[in-house]
Amino acid sequence: MKMICTLLLSLFAITALAADPATTPATAAPAATQTPIVKVLLQTSAGDITLALDAKAAPATVANFLQYVDEGFYNNTLFHRVIPDFMIQGGGMQPGMLEKPTRAPVVNESANGLKNLRGTVAMARRQHPDSATAQFFVNLVDNAYLDSAAGKPGYTVFGKVVAGMEVVDKIARLPTTRRGMHGDVPVDDVLIISARRLP
Repeated sequence: MKMICTLLLSLFAITALAADPATTPATAAPAATQTPIVKVLLQTSAGDITLALDAKAAPATVANFLQYVDEGFYNNTLFHRVIPDFMIQGGGMQPGMLEKPTRAPVVNESANGLKNLRGTVAMARRQHPDSATAQFFVNLVDNAYLDSAAGKPGYTVFGKVVAGMEVVDKIARLPTTRRGMHGDVPVDDVLIISARRLP
């Protein structure tokens, strides 16, 4: 009975989202147009970080992330949340902690078999599973409790750091402070100067 209630609640949530185009999660692009592994270079004020994105495991998420990359959305945004022994988060705030407007959220793909292990890249989201937009985080340690489990959506892993993990660790060691309603903000801005695809 509990499972049936959960299923009905899930269906209701999906229906409610579908009624509002502004909050309807993006769907995956056709498989034929996807490259299984795509690399993205994040040039940051702390050094370069190269990500390898897994479009086979997380097609909708990678397509969403790459659209933001190609539009230049991540340029001059911050790694605005840094928690040692947990993760560093960025991709949505401009200097001054001004949040950038985003497109509609992307569907949650956390049941894709990829785990929140050290060095992996995952989508940040709100409480609703299908609420991820542009912000992402890099896991500093294995964060198994962020993975999906039976009846519990997790945080979608869609790639990993393949170069520059020392830069990620350097960012993780920076002193942080509170700015308004935001905690764990680096005292000195850590800027994503640019994000671009690599050939």
